[in-house]
Amino acid sequence: MYSRGSSLSSRPSVLELISPDASCLEHIHHSPYVVRRRSLQPHLGETHHVSRGTLNVLVEQVSHHPSVAAIHVTDANGIEIIGCHPMAPKYHGASVDIMVRGQRQMRLLNKGEKYVMEHPNMVVRFLPIPGVHWLGNITISCQETGLEAELCYGEDYFYRKNSHHRSVTGTIFQSSSRRAIYNISGNWDRAVTVKDLSNGKLTVIYDAKDCLSGLKTPILKEPEMLLPSESVVVWAEVSKCIMSKSWDQAKEAKTVVEERERELARQRKARGETWVPKHFTVSQSKESGWDCFPKQKWVPTAPIIVPA
Repeated sequence: MYSRGSSLSSRPSVLELISPDASCLEHIHHSPYVVRRRSLQPHLGETHHVSRGTLNVLVEQVSHHPSVAAIHVTDANGIEIIGCHPMAPKYHGASVDIMVRGQRQMRLLNKGEKYVMEHPNMVVRFLPIPGVHWLGNITISCQETGLEAELCYGEDYFYRKNSHHRSVTGTIFQSSSRRAIYNISGNWDRAVTVKDLSNGKLTVIYDAKDCLSGLKTPILKEPEMLLPSESVVVWAEVSKCIMSKSWDQAKEAKTVVEERERELARQRKARGETWVPKHFTVSQSKESGWDCFPKQKWVPTAPIIVPA
């Protein structure tokens, strides 16, 4: 979400369907990390709250077993995103595969359009070359425009780059007739192009260099406004040890965080209390899976700011 130089609401609706899912970025903050092959799982109620301009993002861990993150994004330009994503990590020694289930809805409030989208899976690779990759097939649909898109995030080739490395390909079509109107091709770490099948015109809709070249490091603008549940607070000591490559100390700091959460769980159980998310109302069923609804209409400005 932070890499967009212009407002999403200023772009044609059809391009909303196939713009590479930059909103995946905020999930990095709620994905498992590893300290000496031991994962850092977000704890129950952990949050990440960040702003860039008029765009405000709030993520809360609403379940620990299974791991489920809820997200709410609002923008003064008339954009709202709500999502609820169960995540299932699998560890393979040199990498972590994270299956991201669930859907998110993006509403363009000024246009009266709602886009329902799935989320690609994530691969966090440590060896031989560290990196994060998106993989899998997703669909995006909009009932109001009658448009649908099918996207495929390509394979992870870590020894060499080729046309399939970090690729995204797909088609936009009319839902009723299944008639294709646009083709999409490119690489989400380089550039993505859309081809109008009616006239063959090619348009670059995403240029990673252009979008990411000006991306700045987030800054803590108002330390006193940080919630105790904020990720940078919860894992502050662990992060400090990791940055200094003090692995044994990082492991000890991680254990402190985990034991504190276990103790809180024991206290809730002793009192007969059921934990309730602070920022979302959450429901879950075998038929419809996990669903969430934000308790606030708008996400407030965060103490953590990404400079524009």
